[in-house]
Amino acid sequence: MGLFSKIKAGLQKTRDAVVQKMQRVVNSFTKIDEELFEQLEETMIMSDMGVETSMEICARLRKLVKERGVTDPAKIMELIEEIIGDMMGDDVALDLSTTPSVIMVIGVNGAGKTTTIGKLCHQFKQEGKRVIVAAADTFRAAAIDQLEVWTQRAGVDIVKHAEGSDPASVVFDAITAAKARQCDVVIVDTAGRLHNKKNLMDELAKINRILESRAEGCAIEVLLVLDATTGQNAVNQAKLFSEVANITGIVLTKLDGTAKGGIVVSIKNELGIPVKLVGVGEKIDDLQTFDNADFVKALFDHSKDVKLPSEEQTKEEQEESEDENA
Repeated sequence: MGLFSKIKAGLQKTRDAVVQKMQRVVNSFTKIDEELFEQLEETMIMSDMGVETSMEICARLRKLVKERGVTDPAKIMELIEEIIGDMMGDDVALDLSTTPSVIMVIGVNGAGKTTTIGKLCHQFKQEGKRVIVAAADTFRAAAIDQLEVWTQRAGVDIVKHAEGSDPASVVFDAITAAKARQCDVVIVDTAGRLHNKKNLMDELAKINRILESRAEGCAIEVLLVLDATTGQNAVNQAKLFSEVANITGIVLTKLDGTAKGGIVVSIKNELGIPVKLVGVGEKIDDLQTFDNADFVKALFDHSKDVKLPSEEQTKEEQEESEDENA
């Protein structure tokens, strides 16, 4: 399966929950009026686009309709696709321009940090890169053990200390080792104790000081791992983490298992943080580089080639239609 096909398949639930519902609203109108805009806005909000982003999309939609003299509701979905495409902007790739380059991975426990690091290790190894991992989540012994399993599987080095050790010292030793071994990438795991923001802030600040001194001149990525299935809660996590770290990109996991993929638009629009990687499956190679254009194209693809049920259909007919289109 190609990259676009994986993204398209991964967005199936989101297409059904977001675009299909918007299309259904549009199909129920014979003219463009304020009620149409209000119903679209409500649909977007209920589909985890977020209040702020939904309101902005509809404000832009009103403006475009007026500027272009659009009168046919059938043109609305094309305009929304254009607006979201503009919101998403250009792709921003991982910066791995130096040797070594550093990737610090942050996020709450359970979002998929360890799995993301394992998949990154595998991908970099397949590309011929030398990788070293800093097990700086010393708060949990299980985190170190899990990370070691992934690094062994991928065939990359790991620097670890005993449980309860100073995370910054682990990072110091990992960067020192990376320079000595001429590694291409250092991946730093961190604790995810967002409930105790002060401790997390202090910990990340210490790690940042080590990076500034030991990795001066190196390209540094700070990737926040978010679980797409948590919807707007993931956006709230991004807002909180952005207060304690200079986030350069988002890794959105479990995109294939959620109807809440609209949060990609919320994150970019409200926080200005690009999504750089997405998880669209459980396999080792299912962590994909995020492509904004492919995302928007895949999100709206459903509305162009699937006949959508109208509001007049019975529940049984709608279920039958959905089964046929599954």
